[in-house]
Amino acid sequence: MRADLLVAMNEARRARRAAILVTDTQSGQTRLVGEADAAADPLGPELERRFRTGRSGMLEDGRTFLTVQVPPPRMVVIGAVHISQALAPIARVAGFDMVIIDPRTAFATKERFPDVPLLAEWPDEALRDKPLDAYSALVALTHDPKIDDGPIAAALAARCFYVGALGSRKTHGKRVERLLQDGVAAADLERIHAPIGLDIGAQSPAEIAVAIMAEVIAALRTSAGAKRAAA
Repeated sequence: MRADLLVAMNEARRARRAAILVTDTQSGQTRLVGEADAAADPLGPELERRFRTGRSGMLEDGRTFLTVQVPPPRMVVIGAVHISQALAPIARVAGFDMVIIDPRTAFATKERFPDVPLLAEWPDEALRDKPLDAYSALVALTHDPKIDDGPIAAALAARCFYVGALGSRKTHGKRVERLLQDGVAAADLERIHAPIGLDIGAQSPAEIAVAIMAEVIAALRTSAGAKRAAA
């Protein structure tokens, strides 16, 4: 591999940016394509599909190999609640890096979340050092506008691939009104998944966690989810 391409790939990895190294195995020619440039590339549709799946491999022409580098998906959960307790092991099995943020110290305790990174801070403070990005999913579960609204707006601005919020349609309607007043664009608000999770009739915290995890994976891996996030 050319030294400049190796440097560029390492820089992309550190910055949590996706990139694909396109190699012509017969001529030895290589090029690096970032996600923002995929649509204009001659291999555009295939590159966009690979960015969603994260899979490297040889194309059907038998000579073009794609080395896909995408950041590990991250799930940022706002609220150290019962659903979060059920969601943590599911997210771990699915390969997500997960962090829980909740300024309410009565909820955010290591006794309740012994195996999950836990930040007992306000979300704006907690996300200052590790900001949200396009490979982050934001899951807001506190029901408290003072805690949930800020990170929801931040997630929309960061183009997170998934933004979901707990609450009924009535609750979400009030949330939309608040965020509109705070200057969030109406088109961005349409990206919020609310009520949160796939409609599987979930009732218990564990069932709701399963519904959320399924919806997050769909947003990350399917073309419909990718188009929704990019809208």
